Amino acid sequence: QVQLVESGGGLVQAGGSLRLSCAASERTFSPYAMGWFRQAPGKERERVSHINWSAGSTFYAGSVKGRFTISRDRAKNTVYLQMNSLQPEDTAVYYCATKHSAFGAFDYWGQGTQVTVSS
Repeated sequence: QVQLVESGGGLVQAGGSLRLSCAASERTFSPYAMGWFRQAPGKERERVSHINWSAGSTFYAGSVKGRFTISRDRAKNTVYLQMNSLQPEDTAVYYCATKHSAFGAFDYWGQGTQVTVSS
């Protein structure tokens, strides 16, 4: 059973940057994709970004495109989310998740890490 642990969240001022990390514990870790999601109070969960584990192709939500960059280190079983030019609207709990086929859902989730952007 894969265990996902996020880190790197915290409090940052508007315009600042954070880098989130998500490490998977599974020894033979080979998902189809890993993604970052976020959920703010009273709002629906939003897919922020994902990356194809093998090919490295990426997806970004329009709200973060140009500001966030997803990357992965397959040797470390880790996915990163570099977040630049942060705005208060980015405040949310950020979760990483894995997807195990092209047609399946993201169904393994980390515990989340809080990102708070002050103005």
